[in-house]
Amino acid sequence: METGMKFSELKVGMVLSHPPVTVEKQDMLDFSRKYDPQWFHVDEARAEQGRWEGLIASGWMTCGIAMRMAVETVLSDSDSFGSPGLENLRWLAPVRPGDSIRLEATIDSKRISSTRSDLGILRWTWRVYNQHDVQVLEVEAVNMFDLAD
Repeated sequence: METGMKFSELKVGMVLSHPPVTVEKQDMLDFSRKYDPQWFHVDEARAEQGRWEGLIASGWMTCGIAMRMAVETVLSDSDSFGSPGLENLRWLAPVRPGDSIRLEATIDSKRISSTRSDLGILRWTWRVYNQHDVQVLEVEAVNMFDLAD
């Protein structure tokens, strides 16, 4: 894992990876009860009878884990100071209790702002896979980097 990468170190086509993180059932339940209390996230008995044949993590929790992995891989101690947003967020397969998910982030483009020479703009695609190499999440993220000395 890299950390604290500078904008100048990030190259188009580069793939940055984070090792697997195990998704714990209790964490799934705690998150979903608080932020996404749909029955297939919080009611184990009902979820067993539902389309997913068991509990699945909230997609928003999966996004949160992906964010943590992106921070631990690149953004922590870097010159990144925020994001104007995400595009093309897709939850491709359910995440289940005990799954181990990992991040592969590909740098799609980078540029200096046309209006602010002290602003670097990075566009990258995050792909999250489970332990069976099934892709569970894909999202295009944009991050802004402070290039001022």
